[in-house]
Amino acid sequence: MQFRCLLALAVLLAGWCCSASAADDDLAPARAIHARVFTIDTHDDIDLDFATSAYMPADHAEAQVTLDGMQQGGLDAGFFIVYVGQAPRTPENYLKARADALAKFDAIHRMVALYPERMALATTAAEARQIHGQGKLVALIGIENGFAIGKELALLADFRRRGARYMTLVHNGHNDIGDSAQARQEFGDAGPSEHGGLSDYGRAVVDELNRVGILVDVSHVSKATMLQATRRSRVPVIASHSSVAGIFSHARNMDDEQLAALKENGGVIQIVAFASYLKQGGAATVADFADHIDYAVGKVGIGHVGISSDFGGGGGVVGWNQAAETLSVTVELLRRGYSEQDLDALWGGNVLRIMESAERFAEAAGVPQD
Repeated sequence: MQFRCLLALAVLLAGWCCSASAADDDLAPARAIHARVFTIDTHDDIDLDFATSAYMPADHAEAQVTLDGMQQGGLDAGFFIVYVGQAPRTPENYLKARADALAKFDAIHRMVALYPERMALATTAAEARQIHGQGKLVALIGIENGFAIGKELALLADFRRRGARYMTLVHNGHNDIGDSAQARQEFGDAGPSEHGGLSDYGRAVVDELNRVGILVDVSHVSKATMLQATRRSRVPVIASHSSVAGIFSHARNMDDEQLAALKENGGVIQIVAFASYLKQGGAATVADFADHIDYAVGKVGIGHVGISSDFGGGGGVVGWNQAAETLSVTVELLRRGYSEQDLDALWGGNVLRIMESAERFAEAAGVPQD
């Protein structure tokens, strides 16, 4: 009896060891690649109490993205998001949106001040590479929802000085810039289109974003807004967190015409690990997420596709539900035959390229980017 128990225990241990080895065998090549490439997640939302005693970014227990988790998962950089929700367009709400935006800029700057040995803020692609080369995590800043500037175009130059590198023109609900992919009746939206795409003001916003060196972000916008903004922009645009309608039809996903326009512009779609954009019902997995990456790469090529999580804003799939699990995305892509060069482009190379394009345009327009 004792022998049989010991034998059973030995079999169980052998099985566990084999499983552990298999997992290690899968992770080892991914770890090696992450040691060599620069990995960037282009959309990580934050709360208003971010980088306070109530929410310490290093190890906040309920956060999907922490500094500890980034280092554990091999994620080198994140775009931390200055998000403001859409609201009825009143003077009071314009002021509140601006105040909320400034509070989140301050929170991101507070984070890097709290952990100077572990992280630094990059405002250019060159700074991002330099910080990464020093072995530190990299913080970048994106703005989600042009409602943050209200009707004050001059705020864009101020936001660029604070470190903003992209701005999502619209969120859920139309604003003064353009039409949203998801109209909101409670905010006074009478139907799916208010402006027929970009408004006149929206065209001026795209021009000013180009001038100051902030990327035009076409996630969340209607198809007409996306096509018009992409054709208007004189530098590549970014879709900071979108997926593809060719796999799953959703208002937030881009169809083949939009992907073609993005490629023609030179831009990048950052496929997002947001379960309800990836498949109908059920829990989406890393494999479902990779299906959208495969589709986009097949349509527009590896140079126009990237990776985002939307952690903190509803993102996350089984297998990649926190920064600490980032290696699982690379494991899945390696299984599908992506090379290290491909992964370098997907994980950060493409985003750095379009950041540099925006910087060159702004410098030529007389707006320093340092």
